[in-house]
Amino acid sequence: MTESRTTPPPFAGWDKPELDLSGARWTSGSQGIGDVQIAFVEGFIAMRNAGRPGSPSVVFTPAEWRAFVLNARDGEFDLT
Repeated sequence: MTESRTTPPPFAGWDKPELDLSGARWTSGSQGIGDVQIAFVEGFIAMRNAGRPGSPSVVFTPAEWRAFVLNARDGEFDLT
């Protein structure tokens, strides 16, 4: 008997759809000042480089966004 196996996607746990961000309403990520913009689309949060709006966006689930924001506030991503 042959065991059936499936190949996982490139990023395990990736269950986000391809979102159409062309009509997204982008806002600054930090009180009008900053290098990123965010948009809420179909229950997800998209983030992009404000200086390069045509570049790829990062898409977060609400839980991922919360973890990202909390870790950023705690300095998790600081370079120093």
